[in-house]
Amino acid sequence: MTALSTDPSPKKIEQAVDILLELRDYLRAEPPAEDVLTLLEPLLDEDDGIPMLLSDVLRASARAIATSAESYTNDVSSVVATLREAATEIMQWHSLHWEVRRLARAIDDAPGATS
Repeated sequence: MTALSTDPSPKKIEQAVDILLELRDYLRAEPPAEDVLTLLEPLLDEDDGIPMLLSDVLRASARAIATSAESYTNDVSSVVATLREAATEIMQWHSLHWEVRRLARAIDDAPGATS
C-alpha cells in the first residue's frame, strides 16, 4: 500500500465529525435563515459538498476492499455491494444544492432584504 503525504487519520476524521456536530448544535439553536444559508452553501456544494464527497469515499472504499481483500467471501461481496448502493443513494442528495440556491433567491427577494 502506498502512503500519500496527506493520508487521513482516524483523528482527522473525528475532527471533521466534531465540526459537523458543532454545526448541528448551532442549527438546533435556530439561527437566522441567512446564517443557515451561509453554512449550507459549502456543505451542499454541487461539486465538493458532503453528498458528493461521501459518495466518492464510499465508492472508493468499495473498490479498495474489492481489490485488496485477501479472501473475497460472500460477506466481503455483500459489504462492497452495500457500500456501492449507499454511494449511489447519497449521490442523489447532490440535488440539495438546487434547494440552497432556491433559498438564496427567496432570502434575496424577501421584503427588507439587503443585497
